[in-house]
Amino acid sequence: MSLRGRITPWLALLVIALSVSVSVWRAAKASSLPDQLSDADFWSLERQISEPGGYFQITDNFTSNEPEIGRIFTMLRERGVQGGVYLGVGPEQNLTYIAALRPAMAFLIDIRRQAAMQHLMFKAMFELSKDRADFISLLFSKPRPPALDQTTPIQRIWEAYASVATDQAAAAANAARIDAHLAKRHGFTLTPDDSAQLTSVINAFVQFGPGISTRGGTGGRLQFIANGGTFADLTGWSLDAAGQPQSFLSTEENFQFVKALHQKNLIVPVTGDFSGPRTIRAIGAYLRQRGGTLNAFYLSNVERYLFQDGKQKAFFDNVATLPASDASVFIRPYALRQRIGATPEPLCGVAGFLRAAAAGRIGTNDDALACPR
Repeated sequence: MSLRGRITPWLALLVIALSVSVSVWRAAKASSLPDQLSDADFWSLERQISEPGGYFQITDNFTSNEPEIGRIFTMLRERGVQGGVYLGVGPEQNLTYIAALRPAMAFLIDIRRQAAMQHLMFKAMFELSKDRADFISLLFSKPRPPALDQTTPIQRIWEAYASVATDQAAAAANAARIDAHLAKRHGFTLTPDDSAQLTSVINAFVQFGPGISTRGGTGGRLQFIANGGTFADLTGWSLDAAGQPQSFLSTEENFQFVKALHQKNLIVPVTGDFSGPRTIRAIGAYLRQRGGTLNAFYLSNVERYLFQDGKQKAFFDNVATLPASDASVFIRPYALRQRIGATPEPLCGVAGFLRAAAAGRIGTNDDALACPR
């Protein structure tokens, strides 16, 4: 065999080995988001990314008021929007979208500092609860009814809790457990204002119980209503198009996924203004440095207020700094509610929307809800 004949196979093997090495390097680079954050890194990230708390017209926001969430949950699954990084605003509905999307990491952004404290409360309760029934027991300081297990349908769980009285002694003990878990277990250092906000939220859930809604309680006897507006309704009776409840509490699998992300410190609540100079851009820089990609950004109706204040361009410019793909979507439940366009589109492609914004084709909130491309 000639020298050339002997070398060629070795060169071929070398090329293959180099190709494999490059592929492995690229895969590692593409998946360099953290598998877990230390407590110190989590708290440092929260502090670095957060902006000072600001004013919003709805000062208390204990729950969402968007019963469309069950429909959108299944829409996301059917569209195949999975993985990546999730961004969102507001309280518990984010946990449901996280359960639907199964992201690698999530950032929850709200101008109200109370929202970040509420999500820290949820974090502690997820970590301290073994299953959904435990979570509800801890959240509302109600003794766990018998015969509930991981296979119990969510509506039956809520019905079992409906007649259970709040235990005020347990409420005081649970509040102390939450404080200790965040301060001693995790080492998070809350300011006096943070602590006051956290205490206020914990007390509100105990005071109003499962009938808690956006700004307080519904009053009177708890009634479960399909597409209603209480915490119980939104997690047990928010239905998809097939009539099935969909939420982070609708199945044990959903609950355990969100719990696992919290245990890894990968759901990061921050205080920030969508049109502000720091938070969204800092998240964008963090993701770019680690090969992360925005998968979904839940907006609620924040754009309505941005348009009112003439700040929508600042927000769109901020979003443009986030690493996104052709599959990245905005989640806008109000597109369903207001029936904007011939075919309402609550899942709007980010890239096409930003092109439309840059071309000057989005002048109003209705234009945004119509999702021009």
